[in-house]
This record gives sequence, structure tokens and C-alpha cells, in this order.
Amino acid sequence: MQRSIACALTNRAFALAMSGSALFSSLTLALSPSMAAELRDDIPGNWPMYNRTYDGTRYSPLKEIAVDNVQNLQVAWIAQVGNIREGLMETPLVIDGVVYSIGAMNRVQALDAATGKEIWHYYPRLDEVVNEIFLTAISRGVAFGDGRIYFGTLDGRGIALDAKTGKELWSAQIVPTRKCGGCNFTSAPVYAENVVVFGQTGGDIAQQGKIFGLDPATGKIVWAFETLKDDPKSWGGDSRKFGGGGAWQTGAYDPKTKTVFYGTGNPAPDYDPGDARPGDNKWTSSVVALDATTGTLKWGSQEVPHDLWDYDSATGLITFVERNGKRSLVHYNKSGFVYVYDPESGALQNVWRMNKIIDWVESIDRKTGELKGVKTPKMGVTNHTCPWLVGSWEAPSYSPDTGLLYQNVVEACNSFDIQRMQPETVPLAGLYYGGSPEAEHPPGAKAYGHLDARDPLTGEVKWELKFDQPMYSSLLTTAGGLLFAGDLKGNALAYDAATGKQLWSFYTGSGFRGGPVTYTAAGHQYVLFPSGLGGLGLGFVTQLWPEVANYPAGGALVAFRLK
Repeated sequence: MQRSIACALTNRAFALAMSGSALFSSLTLALSPSMAAELRDDIPGNWPMYNRTYDGTRYSPLKEIAVDNVQNLQVAWIAQVGNIREGLMETPLVIDGVVYSIGAMNRVQALDAATGKEIWHYYPRLDEVVNEIFLTAISRGVAFGDGRIYFGTLDGRGIALDAKTGKELWSAQIVPTRKCGGCNFTSAPVYAENVVVFGQTGGDIAQQGKIFGLDPATGKIVWAFETLKDDPKSWGGDSRKFGGGGAWQTGAYDPKTKTVFYGTGNPAPDYDPGDARPGDNKWTSSVVALDATTGTLKWGSQEVPHDLWDYDSATGLITFVERNGKRSLVHYNKSGFVYVYDPESGALQNVWRMNKIIDWVESIDRKTGELKGVKTPKMGVTNHTCPWLVGSWEAPSYSPDTGLLYQNVVEACNSFDIQRMQPETVPLAGLYYGGSPEAEHPPGAKAYGHLDARDPLTGEVKWELKFDQPMYSSLLTTAGGLLFAGDLKGNALAYDAATGKQLWSFYTGSGFRGGPVTYTAAGHQYVLFPSGLGGLGLGFVTQLWPEVANYPAGGALVAFRLK
């Protein structure tokens, strides 16, 4: 996999990222007593967790900024993150007038949400192993709870900071990054009351992926869930020892049932020559529901048994939708299909196609999830598969006002040759892939992206916008009738959520891979965009859209408010 254009980093900037500790400014803003005591998702002006609320909708009830005035948005402030390696892929948090941001190399800062002025920053001293591994630089977010900011690091640790001062409260080594093939943490953890949950990277690495629950006060590991099921029927021979898995995107927590949900990574090697990993390879490429107190499995659904295409379930984030008194869990798999579950039992309620171009399987049974008409890759030939393995990593948004799920989709394909690999010989900077994938245009057509507004339970399309290039930002909807997104060129965008009509745009100078958020500060509503093109997946993007390689890298938070 090629490294993206945003890998270019000066020696001086990298040295700053690799050294230092928490530094404090003279400005101090206190958290409110209610927020310091507990994590709440019912305060309209806050964005207190990765997807804003426990239901994971990325919807805000704020409506000062609305369809009839969004064209009057102007820049309120800009904050530079100081390190642009792999861009800015985060979704920041905003709690009681304070923005909590994490950039490349795990640089954390707290900012005044009304002015962008720095309150404190914390730059961890990272182990030199981060210079040797493949999955480096990327930081997608932090978590908040009990007055602390939590995040996972590129060298395999969990860290807790005092949210008011930035002082380090604890640092715990969770995984041995050098000994586990470069596994680490790149996404926001999940605060689940008595535990803070970390999902490790690892689908493409020769190791055993896990999900960890830590004591929020001390960092002590309370439980660890092994995403590779200890069962010879799932993992023949010694394949489980290097079977990949993990859960490298942010999960979800349901406080009503005390359940943590995660989509898991793919098995390793990604491409199986036929005998590398006998069995169905549970619980890779699955959605798992875990007891938050013990980490035990409540239910699991393997969306792609014995995954042969790198169609892991980690990329699709968890969204809960309630309709007519019935609650559903909606999850978009890289395979191009959306799965709808009963969140308490795991029973499948529906499966529908999000992608238009799918050829790896003819269909999936909507009641059982059974794959029908599978096109099995073969060794010794070049295999061609749609959709491509990159998928859509960023988060969708669901608006209860329109009843629609909004999702960025990429219509592209890839080819690959299957190769035998010895897991013990894979270097830290390499991947246990079992092949060499290349991006391809769909047969007889050009690859493209589209932004869809759909019924989340049935897949019925309300409207669709087609783009020559895909968008890779997460999405945001509001009670003002708006949908916010960002493109690869660097345009922050606002649409009418009901019709898809573009209402506003602003060029920020660098493309979007993170998620916009909205909040209130000093009596006004703001919309905050993390601008900074980067990420390892762009190596595939530039194969189909080579012009993206010339787009400027960056790393800045750009806040907007009405004139």
C-alpha cells in the first residue's frame, strides 16, 4: 500500500512530535460540575463523544445555523495543529466551551471554542518504534469521561489527561507494539461508564487482535476480548497465532443495556492461498456486542465468513435508529452491503446494497446473512473484485428529522494476485497481506463517488449526488435542516438535508478526512471542520485520481459562525 501525499514531514516537525510533554498555558477554563462528574449526550451545545451521542447519529439539535442563513457563514477562527503528517483525520470533541483535539503523532490540545486560543497542549514522548511501523502518525479522536481525556497511542499505550489542565494522570502499555507486528491504537476509545474501551489495529498484521476494557481511573486492564475465536473450527492449525482481527475504528456504547459494540478487522493474511487460515475465522469481519463490565461476548454476527477480499467490518461505524418503537443497529460493511440488526439479540432484520457495483457475491440473504453466488479468488491468476478494499472509512450521519441516513460511497474496484507469505518474516513496516492489491476502475466505466440519502432500514434512496471524485469526510446533520461534509480538494460544504441542494462552500486549503462538528460557545452556534488531507488509504485513491497527489497537505481546525 502506498504512503499518502501527506507523509511529507520536516525533520524539525517530526522531532517536535516525538518529544515533549504536557505544557500548560495561562488560560484556564473549568468544566461544569455536571460534565466533570459524568459523560452526558443530552446537552445540545456540546459534542461530547466521537459520534456526539450514544446512538451514533452525528446529529445535532442546534438550529441557529439553518437552511435559510447558512450562506452567511464566515470564518470565526483557525487553529493549526502543528504536525501535518498523514493529515488531520479526527473528529474533535467540544464540551462546555472547550475543544479537545488530537492531531498527527498523538498531539492533543484544548482550545477555547469561541476563539480558538490554546488552553493547554500535551505532546507524548513516543517510542522510536513509531518510526518503524506501517500504521503510524494517524490519530482519529479522543474520548471524555469523569473529567478526563482518554486516547490511544501509536506505540501501544492508553493515556488519560486531566481535561482541565492537560496533566497526564496515567499512561498504560496495553499492547507490545514492537512484538505484535506494529499493532497500536489509531482511533478514539469509547468511554463506557466503568471502563474505557480501546480497539487495536491489526487486520493486516501478523498478530492476534483484541479489544480492551481499562479502569478509567488507573489504566489497569479490566478485560480483554480476543477477536480471534479460540476454536479449531474457526482457525485450523496454528493460523490463529497470526490471524489479524482487532477493531481499529471507534465502537459504540449502549448505556441502557451496558453493551459495547465494535466492528472487527479482517483476518490475516488478507488474501488466503487456500491453506493459510482454515475455517470461518470468527470473529473477524464481524460485528460483536460485548458486556461492558466483563468483556464477554453477548452476540456476534460475522458479516463476511472467511473473508477473502479485505471486507472487514471495522470501517462501518455503528448507528442506532428507533422507528415505531423498534430499535435497530445499522452497519455498513466494506463489501458494499448494509446490515440491520436487533441490537439486543443480534438477530438480522435486513441486508441491503449501498454500493451499485458489486461482483464478489451475487446476493446476501436478507434474513440469514448467507452469501450466495460467491466469486472465490484464485491463486496463480490476477483477481478482479468490486467494490474495492478501501471502502468508506468515515462516519455516516442519521437525521431523525428527515428519517434518512447519509453516507459517502465510493464506486471503485481492485485487482490482486495471491502470494504466500511467512508471518514470522513480515517486517514492522510491512503488512501480512498475502497479495499485492491495485486500484481499478469498474469494468467499462470510471470510478466515482456519491453522497446518498437513504432510508436506513430499507435502503430506499431519497436523493443522491454523484461526484467525479469520492468524498472521504465524516458527515454531520443538524436540526437546522443541514448536512455538512468536506471534499478532497478542501471545500467545506453544506447541503439541504431534505433535497441534497448545495447551499454553501468554503475553500480551506486542504482536503477532508475527519469529521465536522457543531456546538455553542459565547451564545452562538459554530461549525468546526478539521482540514488536512492525508491517510494511508490515499495511496489507492491516487491510483484512480492521480490529481489528488498534487493537492496540498495540511492540518488545521477551521471554525465558522454566522456573520
